[in-house]
Formats: sequence, structure tokens, C-alpha cells
Amino acid sequence: MKLIDLRSDTVTQPTPAMREAMAQAELGDDVFGEDPTVNRLEALAAERLGKEAALFVASGTMGNLVALLTHCGRGDEIIIGRDQHIFTSEAGGVAALGGIHPHVIPNEPDGTLRLKDIRAAIRVEDVHHPRTRLIVLENTHLRASGAPLAPDYLQAVRKVANEHGLKLHMDGARIFNAAIALGVPVVDLARDSDTVQFCLSKGLSAPVGSLLAGSEQFIAEGRRQRKMLGGGMRQAGVLAAAGIVALETMVERLAEDHANARYLAENLANLPRIDLDPQRIRTNMVFFGLKGNGLTAQELASRVKRERVLIQPRGPYHLRAAMHYGIERSDVDHALNAIKKCLA
Repeated sequence: MKLIDLRSDTVTQPTPAMREAMAQAELGDDVFGEDPTVNRLEALAAERLGKEAALFVASGTMGNLVALLTHCGRGDEIIIGRDQHIFTSEAGGVAALGGIHPHVIPNEPDGTLRLKDIRAAIRVEDVHHPRTRLIVLENTHLRASGAPLAPDYLQAVRKVANEHGLKLHMDGARIFNAAIALGVPVVDLARDSDTVQFCLSKGLSAPVGSLLAGSEQFIAEGRRQRKMLGGGMRQAGVLAAAGIVALETMVERLAEDHANARYLAENLANLPRIDLDPQRIRTNMVFFGLKGNGLTAQELASRVKRERVLIQPRGPYHLRAAMHYGIERSDVDHALNAIKKCLA
């Protein structure tokens, strides 16, 4: 029987077209700038996001770290939400490796940062203070049930940044999910950020890799930071080939994942022991809580695993189910039945 893995969209497998492209990829040495497939992917990514250049990196965490190391020096400060992936789930790399100080402010339930909180966090020039250099956003916002940040909000944050001479970085790991959910071109979500990182290896289904996009000058310096972090890859075109297929063929199908997530959420919300507002589910992530009789998230995850379904505990009484390539509506129905059975 098929194992239905809903723990994350990172568990996707490459499509047959990706495997074929990887096998046939034209290769060179990327550190010398001579891998034609990597060069093509970087040009394609920059074009899609409306930026001058892009840099292929091993992961979203590396892309974010390269961006922050390039934007900031040691002792500089970034303004970031307390529930953003860079702060919660990237091993403290910006502090440990960059000496960069995070000024943490609350995220709203929709993943945004309040403009007044951003303004209040910006330092005045004072010998006692770190210098504020950068505002960081996350789109979609994972811990806000995968909420997309809309263009008008991004424009408002850009205005605040401009007023204070700050740069803006977007952790856009799932920015294409945001674009599909909002019904806007992805360039509209990238326009107001100086730099954007996005992942190929989540909903876009490539096996490895992320892109960091920005100005030509920024990406040239980012390439140096990538090398310093050990990210100078050689015949990386074998990986980049899958990324090209991802950008060319896998973006529009994200709508299927969103529809499956809404279907799962609407049906879970009808169960008496599930705490879930289906109106919050706008992309491919379904976060839900447990209520009543003390059943923990880990216990429920263990029970449904015996039914060949994997879901991820996200705290003592909260779980996540992620929709992605390879999950069909029949799989969602099986997962629903498994959860109902295990709650009984």
C-alpha cells in the first residue's frame, strides 16, 4: 500500500521530465562560470523575478545566509519576525557565522509585520546601538498556515525601508505558491525586495537547490559569500537541469496542491476534536490543533502512521499536513479516513 507522506512539501520526488533532463544535462565547471545549464537556470530565475541576476545555491537556508552576509557586516542588525524561518529554523547561522544581530518583532496571524513595529525597531544612530541594515520578510509565511503576503503590503514595507535607507530581503521559499494563491505574476511579489530567495525543492519538486536573485553587483558579491560557505559546486548543471524543468512546468500545478489543502482543511474542521479555521488555508499547508481528552500530536501522528499516513507534529497539540506533487485527491481521502479512525 502507498505511503502517503504529508509531513512536508520537501519530500517531493523529481518528475520523469526532470530525471531525463538531469541525465542529458550539458555540464561544465560552475565555479569557473562555465556550466551552461547552471547559467541558463540563473538567467531564467532572474527573468522570472524581474531581477538582474541570480545565484544557484544548495538550499534555501544557504540562499538566505548568503543574502544576509552580503547585505550586512558583523554587528549590523536585521529586523525580522519571531516566527520567520530564518529566525526559528536555520540554526542561528546569521548570528553564528555572520555576527549579525536579529531585532525580533511579532508576526501577525497573517504572517505580516506591523508597519509601526518595523518603524519602532529601526535604530537611531548611536554608538551604543547596532546599525539597522535590513528588513526581512517571509512569503509564503510558513507558521501562519502558509499565508501569502500581498503586493500592497510589500509596497508599504518598501516605503518604510526607503524612508530609512534600509534594504529589504524576502525569504520567498514558496513565493510561487504565494503568486498562485493571490492570482498575480510572481514578479509583482518580488519587485519591492532588493533580494529574493526561492526554493526549487519544495512545491516545484526539484530534488535540490534554491536561487537567490538581486542586482548584478549584489549577486557577484553573493557568489563570493557562497564560496566562503563551501557552496562552490562544480558540474552543478546535473542539478540545475531539474530546476529549469521545475520553473517551466511545475508552477501552475501548485493550484492543485492548494485545492487539496482546502479540501483537507474543510473536512478536518468538521471533526469535533480538531481545532482548525479552514478560511486560513490559502496555499498548500494545513496546520491544525487537537482538543479534548488529552491526545497529543505525537500520539496521533504515531497512530496514523500505522495507517500508512505521515503527518508532522508541530508542538504538543498541533500538527501539519502539506500538499505536494504526488499527492492525489484519493490520497487526501485516505488521510482523512485515517485521522478520523485514529481520533475515535
